[in-house]
Amino acid sequence: MQFLTMIHAREDQTPPTPEMYEAMGELIEKFAAEGVFLSGGGLLPSSEGATIAVRGGEVIVSDGPYAEATEVVGGWAVIEADSLQHVVDLSRQTLDLHLKYMPGWEGYSEIRQIAG
Repeated sequence: MQFLTMIHAREDQTPPTPEMYEAMGELIEKFAAEGVFLSGGGLLPSSEGATIAVRGGEVIVSDGPYAEATEVVGGWAVIEADSLQHVVDLSRQTLDLHLKYMPGWEGYSEIRQIAG
């Protein structure tokens, strides 16, 4: 089964440190060697993006940043695993790195199974 994991956090928090990038790279290499990491990456700030929405019968395009958003997706991964619990265990390891290398960081990982 494939799952999409997304890290959500407030955008106004301190960006990842070089040590965090290095530790995350090592964890991703470990996950890839185990055959569970298929793809993933970090995302640029919302100020570099846009939203396209349908409201009131119209398509509306808005450039970032998104004033109404309290949290944004900062990173994502596609994981191959036998169970949701396995992905929860993997995601916890990524959040443990946030705790270790980004003191004061707050956020969460959302996990969704990919249909099909």
